Amino acid sequence: MAEQSLPSYIQTYRSGKLAEKIRRAYEILEDCTLCPRQCHVNRMAGETGVCRTGNQMTVASFHPHFGEEYPLVGRNGSGTIFITYCSLMCCFCQNYDISHEGWGEPVTDLQAAEMMLALQQRGCHNINFVTPTHVVPQILSALEKAIEDGLRIPLVYNSGGYDRVETLGLLEGIFDIYMPDLKFMDPEIARQACDAPDYPETAKAALKEMHRQVGDLVINDQGIAVRGLLVRHLVLPDYMAGTAEAMRFIARQISPGTYVNIMSQYRPMGRAAEIPGLSKPLFPEQYHEAVASARKEGITRLDR
Repeated sequence: MAEQSLPSYIQTYRSGKLAEKIRRAYEILEDCTLCPRQCHVNRMAGETGVCRTGNQMTVASFHPHFGEEYPLVGRNGSGTIFITYCSLMCCFCQNYDISHEGWGEPVTDLQAAEMMLALQQRGCHNINFVTPTHVVPQILSALEKAIEDGLRIPLVYNSGGYDRVETLGLLEGIFDIYMPDLKFMDPEIARQACDAPDYPETAKAALKEMHRQVGDLVINDQGIAVRGLLVRHLVLPDYMAGTAEAMRFIARQISPGTYVNIMSQYRPMGRAAEIPGLSKPLFPEQYHEAVASARKEGITRLDR
């Protein structure tokens, strides 16, 4: 692989900055403020907060994924590693068994590194960490081992968008591709769905920081994403996600060149029936209106 096409984490590793990031990240776990919940528990001593994760990462599965965004999938798939548990905990989570019920097995840094290398060996175009917010230190530590054994494909930070800018700062020079959700624009909806009324403002700040680090999505001659921001937005019934406002924010405060996946796959899962309006599926016309709202704001890079 040509030097100029290597992922940014290679230079971060060679400069010694990765080791420093690992040290700082594990210090945070002693009084955990990794995510916006800021539980202040000592995860290094086995204490757990909202994410129910101590000092070891738990993984539900890892495999080439062909249901991700087109520039991530390509011919050989996106190398997804599904992290167990979550710090956002949406009541309607489409992966409820993983995020809420804790399906998965604890893994060591070496085992996580081996997962990355196995996905690379299978030809995956990237390593895609799904719900990584609460295990940033463990990912960084496993990455160091994977680099030493030959990892050379980009990393994808696939989060719910509920990320602290301070934690994202640790990831500069590590993740070349950020893929956050922009879930809700109404604090009350966010409060009802995941007890996070601060979600809209937190996610806006996170997306701005991600874009500052990596810019608009860059796709190579083979149609594969190599660097940049890709935003997901799940359309909810009865306009509860605030799609029009979300698209306006992206176009005007991030970039009209942002690559956006407007998702139609909402279905009532988990405890969705507890929230008025979320107990029913999404109607097709509501999805079509969502796509139209993106185009109205000048967003044209929409996933297939």
